[in-house]
Amino acid sequence: MNLTPENLRWVFIYMITLIVSVAIHEWGHAFMADKLGDDTPRRQGRVTLNPMAHADPIGTIALPLISSLLGAATGRVGGFGWGRPVQWNPARINRKWKMWQATILVAIAGPTMNLILGTVLTILDVVLVTKNLVVPTSPIIQIIWFAATTNYILFFFNLVPVPPLDGGHVAESLTPYKHRRKWEEYLRYSPFVFLALICIPQVQVIFTVPAVWCRDHVASVFIALLT
Repeated sequence: MNLTPENLRWVFIYMITLIVSVAIHEWGHAFMADKLGDDTPRRQGRVTLNPMAHADPIGTIALPLISSLLGAATGRVGGFGWGRPVQWNPARINRKWKMWQATILVAIAGPTMNLILGTVLTILDVVLVTKNLVVPTSPIIQIIWFAATTNYILFFFNLVPVPPLDGGHVAESLTPYKHRRKWEEYLRYSPFVFLALICIPQVQVIFTVPAVWCRDHVASVFIALLT
């Protein structure tokens, strides 16, 4: 493995970005469940932005680090990772919410936080450049742009309707009862679909392409507003 100091720098940047992004994602789930009436996440210490409360030793640290080191040797930094799932009890939700509604709200809260963070970072990048506070080639601009892209990718990736992704929970909640058998048949193949999503670059375009499109258009809009 031939790793340069520059490769290692980007591996470090990616790991920090992923850890923070995963923490914000899981906090979103915990916060929404708490607001809907279930205090399980709060009792377990999950309604916090502390990354250590949400990091999974394997999914947030070990696997992303290994895949990043292997990928960096070929010029591709990044990898698949996850945080500790937020535990919540739908039965404890405020009675004004139906169970399927609560499930959807809790599920989309995580990706929504990644969307918000990606947008904030993109706007920050645009402001720094358009106001001549930082030169476009500055390392800080590259890091912010990279972090914004990562969060947009996490947003679209988690919305793919494949269990155990958040999009899978949303799709299951929206599946009419008469089609439940078809959904259960689909679940048999979902592990293979999930593996394809994280292992095959050609399949990953279904969430990387919209992520880049969204990032670029948000940037374009704010460049137009600020210049």
